Amino acid sequence: MMNYLKSEQYRLLRKKSLHITSLVCFALIAGAAAVLAYFQKTEPGFRYGTTSFYYSNVLGMTALIFIVSFLFNSSLTGRDTAVLKNAVSFGIRRSTIYWSKLLLTFGYLLVISIIGVALMLVLGETILITDDKSVRDFLTALVNMAPIILSAFLFIHSLKMMKVGDIYVFIVLLVIYGFSGGFLRVGAQKLDILRTFYDYAPDTLLGQNLLDFMSHTIEYGYEYWITGIVLSAAALIIGITKFSKQTID
Repeated sequence: MMNYLKSEQYRLLRKKSLHITSLVCFALIAGAAAVLAYFQKTEPGFRYGTTSFYYSNVLGMTALIFIVSFLFNSSLTGRDTAVLKNAVSFGIRRSTIYWSKLLLTFGYLLVISIIGVALMLVLGETILITDDKSVRDFLTALVNMAPIILSAFLFIHSLKMMKVGDIYVFIVLLVIYGFSGGFLRVGAQKLDILRTFYDYAPDTLLGQNLLDFMSHTIEYGYEYWITGIVLSAAALIIGITKFSKQTID
């Protein structure tokens, strides 16, 4: 497995698009802080030059986070069918292929995410209006989001490994992470049991996480981890099972 992992790491680090995406993300983070700080100093009555508003943009833009996750994962699960065929023909187990690509792309995303969060904290706490609870609240909200974002990344990986088209990957993400709460809320009007599922729907939790952050009432929540773990397990089981049986040509 180590040899295959090293070869995939070599391929990953040579992806120029991946590094460009990372730089664009850092530029957007820095640019947003600079714009807010500029208007805070030049526009009387400007109310958005605060760390709370700056940090809330990350918490409220989960769609953009999913897109970035998709781009990172696609670096090793995109148009490399021929490489997969060669790897299988050389006797490399499919489980090794599945996990190697997952660990490398997620590891790279994790590193970039940590750097991005650190950059946000440095900029927010130095050039914007802040308060004593802003960092604590932001980190708490990120911890709540983490398992749900991870589950989305795992779904992306599994679907890409199953050769599901990009448009269908985004449809699956929209249904699970964008509309499931709305569907369950409608159903809960007729079946009380669906009310519990609605409370644990990904979009319900992400929306509540943002509201709690903005109202300074954010706390660590076990429900985020329950939902994230259940969805992550489902994504892994589906992905490994299907990929181990599918034809690679």
